[in-house]
Amino acid sequence: MSDTLESVRRKISSAGDLHAVVRTMKTLAGANIGQYEQSVHALADYYRTVELGLSIGLAHPGLPFFDPLPQQQPNPRQNHATVCHVVVFGSDQGLVGQFNDAIARFALAALPSLPGKVQLWAVGSRVHARLGESALPLMAPFNVPLSVNAITPLVGQILLHTATPQTLDNASELHLFYNSPSESEIYQPVCQQLLPLDTHWLNKLRAHAWPTKNLPELLGDPRTTLQALIREYLFVSLFRAAAESLASENASRLAAMQRADKNIQALLANLHATFHRMRQNSIDEELFDVITGFEALVKPR
Repeated sequence: MSDTLESVRRKISSAGDLHAVVRTMKTLAGANIGQYEQSVHALADYYRTVELGLSIGLAHPGLPFFDPLPQQQPNPRQNHATVCHVVVFGSDQGLVGQFNDAIARFALAALPSLPGKVQLWAVGSRVHARLGESALPLMAPFNVPLSVNAITPLVGQILLHTATPQTLDNASELHLFYNSPSESEIYQPVCQQLLPLDTHWLNKLRAHAWPTKNLPELLGDPRTTLQALIREYLFVSLFRAAAESLASENASRLAAMQRADKNIQALLANLHATFHRMRQNSIDEELFDVITGFEALVKPR
């Protein structure tokens, strides 16, 4: 009986230690969600500034690349020489539920419809392993940033490999797949096409009215200025995608830890109940042995 009680006591101790780890991970996940969401909100004003700059640059005459596209245009998907860069954001760490599986399935389902030669880039070793199921070329994975300050170097590495001069001239495409926070659910997979620039988005930019009475002027070489603005647009979009993916990752981890916390509490309750029952049974048996011995002693010969 003592060995059984000791084993239950060890299980209670192990479950208590695990419960402490889970509660710590819950706290860290909640704090990380806040910093990544704040970084996304902080980008709003800068993103608006970049849009205003593009709206002026796109209105400059003599740039065929940025002129409004005709209604009937050749299908770019027919050009098999096009290089299509696809960046999928996932995680390096586990305990995130279906986070990596969901975005990997979503990306793999969309890849057959993309044009030309697809080059697949993964942010995170976990999602890189999931994407390995595809027969498409899979490049070396990027490391997932561990803080907001580490997002900028990651964006620089992605742009270094995907945003070439040919990319900015619409000779290539750039697509992002990542999990974005959702109000109805913890997160939902989304796809964003960064290059070539979306026609409807371009037309909306051209239709934007300047917010002040001081009319802007485009200085320097228009094409160089526009390419710089497009790089800033790519930077902001990639930064926001990485931050939203990290917020979704931590939200998924928080939900997983909440489920684990609930299960561990139920397990501890059962272990404590089992321990007290076994302890009471042991005490009862000892008392029964004492009473039996006492009765044997006082019984008349």
